Amino acid sequence: MRFLLTAVLCILAAGAAARAEDSIPPADMSEEEALQLGESMYRDGILPSGEPMQAIVMGDIPVDGRMFTCDDCHQRSGLGSVEGTVITWPTNGRELYKPRRSTGAWHPPETEAQRQDVRKKELPEYWKQIEPVRPAYTDESLARALRTGIDPAGRKLDPIMPLYLLDDRDMGILVHYLKNLSVDLAPGVDETTIRFATVVADDVPAEDRRTMLATLQAHIDVHNSQSRHQERRAASGPFFKTQMHQAYRRMQLDIWELTGPAETWPAQLQEYYEKQPVFALLGGMASGSWRPVHEFCEQHKIPAIFPLTDFPVVSESDWYTLYYSKGFYQEGETAARYLHRIENIEPDAGIVIVSRDDLQGKALRQGFAETWKTSGRQEPEHLLMGPEEKATEEFWRNLMQTKQPKVLILWLGTGDLGKIENLALGNRLPDMVILSSELLEYTFGGIPDELRDSVYLTYPYSLPGTEERGELAVKNWLQARNIPLADLTMQAKIYFFGWMLPGAVKYMRSEFFREYFLEGFDMMIDQDYAIPVYPRLTFGNGQRYASKGCYIVQLTKGSDPELVQKSDWVIH
Repeated sequence: MRFLLTAVLCILAAGAAARAEDSIPPADMSEEEALQLGESMYRDGILPSGEPMQAIVMGDIPVDGRMFTCDDCHQRSGLGSVEGTVITWPTNGRELYKPRRSTGAWHPPETEAQRQDVRKKELPEYWKQIEPVRPAYTDESLARALRTGIDPAGRKLDPIMPLYLLDDRDMGILVHYLKNLSVDLAPGVDETTIRFATVVADDVPAEDRRTMLATLQAHIDVHNSQSRHQERRAASGPFFKTQMHQAYRRMQLDIWELTGPAETWPAQLQEYYEKQPVFALLGGMASGSWRPVHEFCEQHKIPAIFPLTDFPVVSESDWYTLYYSKGFYQEGETAARYLHRIENIEPDAGIVIVSRDDLQGKALRQGFAETWKTSGRQEPEHLLMGPEEKATEEFWRNLMQTKQPKVLILWLGTGDLGKIENLALGNRLPDMVILSSELLEYTFGGIPDELRDSVYLTYPYSLPGTEERGELAVKNWLQARNIPLADLTMQAKIYFFGWMLPGAVKYMRSEFFREYFLEGFDMMIDQDYAIPVYPRLTFGNGQRYASKGCYIVQLTKGSDPELVQKSDWVIH
């Protein structure tokens, strides 16, 4: 039903392209206020009064407008989408007041060269004189269609199309918003080039910086190596492929280097952006939190695609940054979900979490707490180790004697586990000891054999030995471009991103809108073969974390332990 609604709602609003300056908001409000209220109607189904929009479907069934929001079907950009055989037509400001031709019909030639090209071809005459499938909307016909389901050609729209119960003032606000939706192309694009940037903080190790930039630039160079052929096609290709060929742009990658404390980064980013606007940010690295960059992108509505960070902003509403995963937060989230699901952990089992008060510990605790609170179980006890506190033999013995936990979660690094064998000297071991693989830097030999039957680890990547073909593909790609193999996990992530980028750019055609660019990633199918470091990556509409899961594993005995899978990949 939703997909049918998508197609019908698109047909309703597709077709009219008035410039934003020709659209006048209601007299009692500012331009900014009118656009904010219209956005709330379009995206959330909320009237300016704060009440839900009301609508009728199937002729007589009342529905809450929040159930059928405009962007569910037309996307945030208003440029529509394709789902199977269902086509959602554009409803943005550049198309609203324009006649719409039949699918597959080409626009008449505009230049003399194109007209001569048409004369040379033996095409059916009706191809040259095809009429629009529906005329352009006006403000009045658009309002009538939204209220009655009748389009400008007098056709009755499918009854699944909601008929919105809007008064004149609210209808005027919505029409004004649609006229301004995706009207002016985004900054960072000209007739020949689409400009990107990557952000690198000065706290990133030099080797990591070189590795990321070399791999990312290689993708840009591969794309630009096709420019001579693409530009020739744009200039002299067949007229009916003009739109496709003229959409091609060279790519330019700028490097935005951030220095000093994180609180100074917004001003530095602003300076870079004012000097040379970019269409989007690609990749990027910082050793600490990504929040300053994330918030800058939200403020300026700049897409940021797959930064390499363990500290993303975890949000249900922010939209402009796409992450590989939730980082350390996701491991904490996984631990909570796994504990809640297993049957041999009683609801009131004593759980003790030991961590340090640093970025890693905070993210792990947050991921656990925000997930655990939905389980209805007893809250765990937290022990925060001080900056100078050491995990000595006495520390471990006292922990077991005073707390006697059934589940012990140790979000500590390898440097804190040197004396962990002293856990076994207590009266009994915990039923489970949970550790973070990322925090241990994937080095597990220091965990004593006598504890391994009790130790469980969160593991956010593909299991060793399961992605050999994918790893070989990345290695061969790097070798062919003379890029040294340095950090395969990092290079595989950039390889995947560069593999996805041309498709997302091509998806836009000549509609260079940032929201449309992001929607190209939203529409991507599950990726379970293109990246060796994750079992699969996928987005859905509005989702911003491509990796949805994490394994729980145990260790075999010995100095070079193997991982034993204890959970599926997706455990939520």
